[in-house]
Amino acid sequence: MSIPIGNIIVWLIIGAIAGTLAGRLVTFSKQGFGLWTNVGFGMLGALVGGFLFRLLHIDLGLGEFKVTFDDLLSAFVGSLLCILAWWLIRKRFGRK
Repeated sequence: MSIPIGNIIVWLIIGAIAGTLAGRLVTFSKQGFGLWTNVGFGMLGALVGGFLFRLLHIDLGLGEFKVTFDDLLSAFVGSLLCILAWWLIRKRFGRK
């Protein structure tokens, strides 16, 4: 499975936006987890979501532009998955 570097760059840029949205959704606050944490979750989530959507052959056919709604949606889903994983790890190994 070969992924062009352009797709990865798009995932990271869109991920910064998606991470902010995911952080706000999960915390129900305007700040989310904080600027850099939101961006970090978004970028990591964009990579996870992008690889996951490509692996599962999910193409919503929502656009042919370089930055598509598919990219934003996969980054958002990936960000939520990363936040969930972070919570599970903190719960398991974190404070007791």
